Amino acid sequence: MTDCIFCKIVDKQIPAGVVYEDDEMLCFKDIHPSAPVHLLLIPKVHFDSLAHARPEHEALLGKMMMKVPEIAAEAGLTNGFKTLINTGKGGGQEVFHLHVHIMGRPV
Repeated sequence: MTDCIFCKIVDKQIPAGVVYEDDEMLCFKDIHPSAPVHLLLIPKVHFDSLAHARPEHEALLGKMMMKVPEIAAEAGLTNGFKTLINTGKGGGQEVFHLHVHIMGRPV
């Protein structure tokens, strides 16, 4: 998707404060944080939202959820963290590329 800002971040066309990356996902600092630690974990493959996930995304979504606690701990969120997935305009989604917010306050 050429106009998707997150796809541009994946393609390294736009810089981001990357904190984790592998072949399937990328995690970076939110540019408008609503918590002391506010990260966004995205799949490298584009799909608009959780409502657009398909059976072929099941393993990727599982890997992403399993990676969240590791990323949170590395960011200093050892006392807990909050995850959020906004889905669709009615769910508060602003960027239409699935993303998981990882938020909290370091100990």
